[in-house]
Amino acid sequence: MTVDEPLALPCPLPGGLLLRESRPEDLEQIGALLAERGVPDDALDHRLVVQDPDAGWSSCAVVVDGDRVVSTATLLDEELRLGDVRLPAGQIELVATDEEYEGRGLVRALLRWAHARSAARGHVLQVMIGIPYFYRLFGYEYAIDIPVSRSVRTAPPGGDASALRTARAADLPFLAALQERAQRGFDLAMGHPAARWRWLLAHDATTLRVVERDGEVVAVGRTTPVDDGEFHLAEAAADDERAALDLLAGVAASAPEARLHVVHRPGTLPATVWHDSLDHAPRAEAEQYYVRIPEPGALLDRLRPRFRQCLTAAGLDVADRELLLSTFGAHYRVPLGEPGKVVTGGTMQRLGRAGGVSVAPDQLAALLFGPYGIEGLAGLRPDVYARGEEELHRALFPPLTADLLTYYLP
Repeated sequence: MTVDEPLALPCPLPGGLLLRESRPEDLEQIGALLAERGVPDDALDHRLVVQDPDAGWSSCAVVVDGDRVVSTATLLDEELRLGDVRLPAGQIELVATDEEYEGRGLVRALLRWAHARSAARGHVLQVMIGIPYFYRLFGYEYAIDIPVSRSVRTAPPGGDASALRTARAADLPFLAALQERAQRGFDLAMGHPAARWRWLLAHDATTLRVVERDGEVVAVGRTTPVDDGEFHLAEAAADDERAALDLLAGVAASAPEARLHVVHRPGTLPATVWHDSLDHAPRAEAEQYYVRIPEPGALLDRLRPRFRQCLTAAGLDVADRELLLSTFGAHYRVPLGEPGKVVTGGTMQRLGRAGGVSVAPDQLAALLFGPYGIEGLAGLRPDVYARGEEELHRALFPPLTADLLTYYLP
């Protein structure tokens, strides 16, 4: 893991190709490429991003062969909240390469651009949804569980389907407030920024549905189109039990011939209200978000207030305390009191007598953001372990609950 170096654009690539920021005249070619290599909706989603002032054309890069766009990627601005600490982050989306140009390192070049742009925008990590394994080649590792989708066996009684309608632009502040309240119960959360709420309202991949009562929006969810007799309700949030019942009833009634699945958000009010109506079969396969940490020292420094909160909550004194964390090829001394900065050092294959935490670099994101904590992860991985001050390490690295809202549903 290294700091991402600035990348000067335009950047010549082998074979006479050129990597540069996207331009308005590229719009139709990018849309056609995304639709060909992904799904038709991607063309509209890309247009919404680059034509929005909060993102713009500089959020997208292309590789061109003369005037022909042959590869593209887009970087979105995100923010994660861990406890009370806010972490600026980037997310790469809308990646596509012309089939004729595959195997020439174009995605690698675009990711280099995206990571450099992410660093320049102050992001301390990147998160993404991606195809299995591929993005591990570029420093990403699986870390945060993706929630389970559960089928609805029977709709709970008491719901009023007529209260459901499609969201409008005037609803967006209320939808953002509903989701913020829903996410308060999670240790780790990522909400929709204001720009993405606008994109979600306009795009075709999902539909924002709301429940209105006495002129106020009291519930929200995103529904997918019916596909092969099935559809999904995701990102459900509600102010009260009645609103949750109306949301599920309305969505089920919108396509009564199709089988409805709900993306389960444990701990939220809808999840509690709908619990007995859902099929709780075990997860068939592991599904996780990718996380990339370009510079661990910078991230650990941003997390120091979080570490202090954890120690205080556990009743442990933070004054003059220090965390020693080794990723084997490097180590980090993290002062847990108010003054000081994280100090980065070289290779540390073994912890000294003072003890500390050793974590393989590809497991650091799972330790900081995942559902296992230091004890659970140490039980899974021989190259994750702690020595000495067990109470301190358990407090600093507990199992975490997480809820991430993304442009595309996992």
